[in-house]
Amino acid sequence: MATTPKKPAQNKPAGSKSGKPGGRPPGAPAIPKATARDWIAGARLRTLSLSIAPVALGTAAAHLLGDGEWHWVRALACLAVALFLQIAVNYANDYSDGVRGTDKHRVGPSRLTGSGAAKPRTVLTVALVFFALAAAVGIALVIVTGFYWLLAVGAACIVAGWFYTGGKRPYGYAGLGEIFVFVFFGLVATAGTTYVQAGDVNGDSWLAGVAAGFLACAVLMVNNLRDRVQDKAAGKKTLSVRVGDRASRVIFVVFLLLPFVIVAIFSFFYAAASLTYFALLAALPAALIVVTGKTAKEFILALQLTSLASLAFGLILATAIAL
Repeated sequence: MATTPKKPAQNKPAGSKSGKPGGRPPGAPAIPKATARDWIAGARLRTLSLSIAPVALGTAAAHLLGDGEWHWVRALACLAVALFLQIAVNYANDYSDGVRGTDKHRVGPSRLTGSGAAKPRTVLTVALVFFALAAAVGIALVIVTGFYWLLAVGAACIVAGWFYTGGKRPYGYAGLGEIFVFVFFGLVATAGTTYVQAGDVNGDSWLAGVAAGFLACAVLMVNNLRDRVQDKAAGKKTLSVRVGDRASRVIFVVFLLLPFVIVAIFSFFYAAASLTYFALLAALPAALIVVTGKTAKEFILALQLTSLASLAFGLILATAIAL
């Protein structure tokens, strides 16, 4: 009687529970789970100067409108909203870029989602928590001030933060990031801070908001310049990708130095405003690095110096205006 020959036994990879494809390749090193330090890094603390500077400038302008009166509680609430919102945007970007695969060949610091150190759903949840915190403090501020129309402004900030890299057609992938950053991290953050404290916005607030907006654009530009090649390959058409390497470097320098031209205007009215030029001690090396830099490490240093220049600029000029 004929018998059916048995198939040779299949060798399965060690640790495999099935013959189905997928999962981590055999022998591939396990990806360590994100630590507390990784989550803190994911908040991108170096960029938080972009939230602190406009709130400081807006508070100084409000001090003038309020005849020397300070509204510290409202000022701190504005700062909390700005910080929570920016951290939320940073985590949302981590999530969106990670699930799209944009961070797959990233040359800068690794991201939580793209590196696989954290589950996408977890990163998304953390982003939504910070969006909720920003909304909660913002709503409380609106109730205290009675300026209920600012709810629409707050909603616009959250929507803009999410759709920078989120959604089907993120505007950050279309080269429009600098426009929104200028508006929300410059004009809205500064003028909004002034308004909730003084019920009005003066010329100092608008002009300072323009300066803060340009500095925020400089930070975004140097970040995108570092990742230009990788973003282009991933289909992320940032402004840097659209204009090319040389033009990106020139635009960065313009963004970075224009605020110091605005300082000259403030110097006509506030003698101490000229002290803001001390921020050039960080800005000029950043400009030099970007003009001559070739490696990701150099651009990361330029990003750090630009963030430091933004913080020094905002705090020094705010002090000059207020005092």
